[in-house]
Amino acid sequence: MASTAHFSEEEMAELREAFGKVDISGNGFIHANDLTDVLKAANLPLPGYKARELIQNLTTTGDGRISFDEFISIFQNLKSDDVAKSFRKQINKKEGICAIGGTSEQSSAGTQHSYSEEEKYAFVNWINKALEKDPDCKHVVPMNPETDDLFQAVGDGIVLCKMINFSVPDTIDERTINKKKLTPFTIQVLKCNIGCHVVNIGAEDLKEGKPYLVLGLLWQVIKIGLFADIEISKNMSLIALLREGESLEDLMKLSPEELLLRWANYHLENAGCNKVNNFSSDIKDSRAYYHLLNQVAPKGDEEGIPAITIDMSGLREKDDVQRAECMLQQAERLGCRQFVTATDVVRGNPKLNLAFIANLFNKYPALHKPENQDIDWSSIEGETREERTFRNWMNSLGVNPRVNHLYSDLSDALVIFQLYEKIKVPVDWNRVNKPPYPKLGGNMKKLENCNYAVELGKNQAKFSLVGIAGQDLNEGNRTLTLALIWQLMRRYTLNILEDIGGGEKVNDEIIVSWVNETLTAAGKDSTISSFKDSKISTSMPVLDLIDAIQPGSIKYDLLKTEDLNDEEKLNNAKYAISMARKIGARVYALPEDLVEVKPKMVMTVFACLMGKGMKKV
Repeated sequence: MASTAHFSEEEMAELREAFGKVDISGNGFIHANDLTDVLKAANLPLPGYKARELIQNLTTTGDGRISFDEFISIFQNLKSDDVAKSFRKQINKKEGICAIGGTSEQSSAGTQHSYSEEEKYAFVNWINKALEKDPDCKHVVPMNPETDDLFQAVGDGIVLCKMINFSVPDTIDERTINKKKLTPFTIQVLKCNIGCHVVNIGAEDLKEGKPYLVLGLLWQVIKIGLFADIEISKNMSLIALLREGESLEDLMKLSPEELLLRWANYHLENAGCNKVNNFSSDIKDSRAYYHLLNQVAPKGDEEGIPAITIDMSGLREKDDVQRAECMLQQAERLGCRQFVTATDVVRGNPKLNLAFIANLFNKYPALHKPENQDIDWSSIEGETREERTFRNWMNSLGVNPRVNHLYSDLSDALVIFQLYEKIKVPVDWNRVNKPPYPKLGGNMKKLENCNYAVELGKNQAKFSLVGIAGQDLNEGNRTLTLALIWQLMRRYTLNILEDIGGGEKVNDEIIVSWVNETLTAAGKDSTISSFKDSKISTSMPVLDLIDAIQPGSIKYDLLKTEDLNDEEKLNNAKYAISMARKIGARVYALPEDLVEVKPKMVMTVFACLMGKGMKKV
């Protein structure tokens, strides 16, 4: 592992974000040719000659791929390069990167907090369109993308809450949105229910409208929404992207970024064009975009959908920016001009071009579910609530790579090792095989990791892993993999309580006792006998406990408390979960978990509320 001694946790998070802007496939590697884009995103652009020298050396001495650890080493070396430093101010201005805070905001590593004007412009336009008819946002929408309206607009939390619901509908019960004062609520929802990685960010940071934090959070929210349906279980037509000799399981392992790249190349191949390897350097001349638009535009062969003919004459434009503008005019005819300007295309901005492509896919996939193929459709299962909860929990902790598909993304145990470290179980990284894995014997390397992960669980974490072997994790056995993940999440939750309680061990009985004592002390009638208590289905014990922790927070006139039907129970549960997060409890469970009284998830709800309550003592 590369030395990171010179970087704080926050700086490492910024460098990971910069790396992730170009690593759109999410496989943990970039090509040497894309290094300059990553360094630029990390606020350390290189002069042309220096970049060419560095790339030539990397491609002649290695395989041309750069891992994040290698990038950190390169970044550290370049930090002391006076030539690179002398170009910083000039190139930042040219590329539209705004440094804020000046040298007083610089860290010991010299890192400045910076933000992209292009991203601000793109996100403002997207928000304006998404919330243009929302009566609660009339006080801020439409925002002017040319000004800093956005950074002031997020101060009350309403815009962020609304954008969360736009990306993942019904995430927040709107009865709980405080229209007058920002609370830690928004931060907890970002972490718990949609899986955002939020590092050292609080309500005050959003209230102050710190640009680099606002844009970072917004990108995570927007990206989650754009990627929501780029998954085979939600869009069966993606099976059309299967290649000859490839199994359905192989296709299902691809990340949304990889599926988008394959989708674009599928249409480019049908158009008789060259494929692209990325949405940065390979699309700068707009030619691939032109042909993609032409392929996906409606042909009028579907009932009720008129044909839209793409004018390809702009391909003859000699100037790259003008050609890109002509292309975007055609995209506008499809209602898909969002996120990029002509300059963003020519510069190959990877983040904004990825968003542009995702939005185009969502509106015009131009794929058809294959017929007469030997496909076991029953094997395509959607994500369960439990799986979604676990995946959001992992992603909120900042695991790398991000978990898109719970079982395939854990098949090499790298994410599991990171989770072990989160629960204070030491990992000997010298025993861990890291990507890229060889084509021959690569799965054996992954299996060795999984065997070590089970060994750690049994011997170090003291988990109950009877009948679980490394092969079960490697092959994605749902039941056995979930058994390990649940114990990891449970230990993580209990560790938080132990830290608050000065190291005192906590178990289910202690949590139940604390809940009942707190309810009694507050004069509440609710009690629970266990995490299986049927009374929990009404959510009243949870709601009363929230009100006991923060008196007056629950508006009981919004609730039905007796003789509840299923709809009324769910209505209460949605309010309870949102209110738990609003008072600052890191609750990952979903409303349905309360209604159905799922003991595992119910335990996490009460444990997290106990953690919040103990902090107030």
